[in-house]
Amino acid sequence: MGFLLFIAGMGGLLYGIDVGIIAGALPYLESTASVAWRLSAQQLSFIVAAVLLGSVLSSLFAGALADWIGRRWGMVLSGVLFTLSIPLIALADGYTPLLLGRLLQGVSGGLIGVIVPLYLAECLHARQRGRGAALFQLLLTIGLVAAAIIGLLQAHSVESATAAAQHLGEDQRAAAVFAAKDHAWRSIFWWCLTPGIVFSAGALLLAESPRWLARKGRIEEARAALLRTRSADEAEAELREIRQALTPTAAASKGPAASDSLLSRRYMLPFLLACLILALNQATGINSILAYVVNILNQAGLSGATANSADVVLKVVNALMTIVAVVLVDRKGRKFLLMLGTGGIVLSLLAAGLLFRSAEGQQRDVRPMLQARMQSDSLALRLDAETLQSFGAAGISANGAPLQLTVAYSYGPFTNVQTRRSDDGALPVLRMNREDTVQPDSVIGAFFRKLHLNPFASPEAGLRAPLRIQRADLAAVPPAAHGWQVMLMMCLFVASFAVGPGVCVWLALSELMPTRIRSNGMSVALLINQFVSTMIAAVFLPTVGQYGYATMFFYGAGCTLLYFLTAAFLLPETKGKTLEEIEARFAGK
Repeated sequence: MGFLLFIAGMGGLLYGIDVGIIAGALPYLESTASVAWRLSAQQLSFIVAAVLLGSVLSSLFAGALADWIGRRWGMVLSGVLFTLSIPLIALADGYTPLLLGRLLQGVSGGLIGVIVPLYLAECLHARQRGRGAALFQLLLTIGLVAAAIIGLLQAHSVESATAAAQHLGEDQRAAAVFAAKDHAWRSIFWWCLTPGIVFSAGALLLAESPRWLARKGRIEEARAALLRTRSADEAEAELREIRQALTPTAAASKGPAASDSLLSRRYMLPFLLACLILALNQATGINSILAYVVNILNQAGLSGATANSADVVLKVVNALMTIVAVVLVDRKGRKFLLMLGTGGIVLSLLAAGLLFRSAEGQQRDVRPMLQARMQSDSLALRLDAETLQSFGAAGISANGAPLQLTVAYSYGPFTNVQTRRSDDGALPVLRMNREDTVQPDSVIGAFFRKLHLNPFASPEAGLRAPLRIQRADLAAVPPAAHGWQVMLMMCLFVASFAVGPGVCVWLALSELMPTRIRSNGMSVALLINQFVSTMIAAVFLPTVGQYGYATMFFYGAGCTLLYFLTAAFLLPETKGKTLEEIEARFAGK
């Protein structure tokens, strides 16, 4: 039992690393890749969202794969894919290999997200199932903590390199800081190689799911698997329930005359409810906030290693509150924890949105100054003392606080957002030109455009359009006190998510689905979950660049309010019930 929980928990660890590792790497990736590879804000968002998109792709076939090769071999495959993704990312020399590595990491995460909760639900006793799913979430949060600590260590190394380069000339100093940041984000990913190897090797030693074995007609092997975690009497009683629950599947396989349709109440109601909960779970913005939290805290007023330290604190709070959820989930039940957690999320996101609204209201429009510098549909500038003086910065930052310039611009349908801070030691050039903004066409884009389904614009329109500056705002970076207030709201957000949705979502995913559709139903529900998460992550940077962080937080609060109402009025309590008893409830028995 202990080894089973440990290895399944390692799956949660990898899932947490998938989500969290980009948070510490992104500031350095943004500083170096946007200069060396000329990446746009949209491309950086795609790199963040690639893990989620990979999860969407693998969710399409995860259930079928788990039914075909078994739960155990499915976990082995997910671990191998994660392990292979690390060198592909860490050795990337351009946008394409980096994006492919992140996609591969996401494919692994999608398999883990379906197969590990499925395996736990099918292997654990009803009285232990809640704790097992909570342990998966706990190791997920520990993965987030580990990713944040790795990011913090690299942040200190970058600050040390920056301090050591202060005596150098401007060009040499910029080169030294650039090299330190490039090394930092690559090292962050190399640190993730070991847990992938451990999970892959450990999954090989696990027993197969008894319910999968029973569906394949391997009854004696199923009995042996049950006896690993149950007494002989409990194993026999549960095996009888499993065989009885499989009877409709056998009847349905004999022909279309079977009366138990997939559109029947016993299947559709729990399936739709699970899909709704999985979609709303990501609509809270949890994955995007965890991925962009260092950027959020930078924008709120915490800079450098301070923001990375706050990120570590945030992830530790996440882990500690997950321990609380482990203790409470089989005592208080799923419904109570979901209502408690979603209520806290609504309050925290509303407060964070109001804090950002107050700071974003102090920005000064500097579009006329930038337009005066434009040369033939392009522009380049450094946010140095001379530039700040021409913008009238003395009237913006009377107390000497660093300044931040945010520019949103477009060439026809192609948009980009860039930010520069006056306290960045490298003082990277802000360049606006057509070559970096108008993305070349792709085979996928051309294919979907023929079907009139492609949401992305044609490059031809961008090649003819002039440069248009949509927004150019200069503002003092908020004081550290403002940053810590936002940090407090982020802690409340994460604590509320951990104690409720963080744990209960995996239970909803695995418990609500009837045996006949569990693996494929979980795949579809997680597909919806990851699709919502991918869309939010993909538009996050462009949206906050155009409309500010307050808009994203208010949107998340509105979605979470709907989540609260769903938990309060639609979700049944499944605490202490076997999977077969839950299925019987939806069947009206």
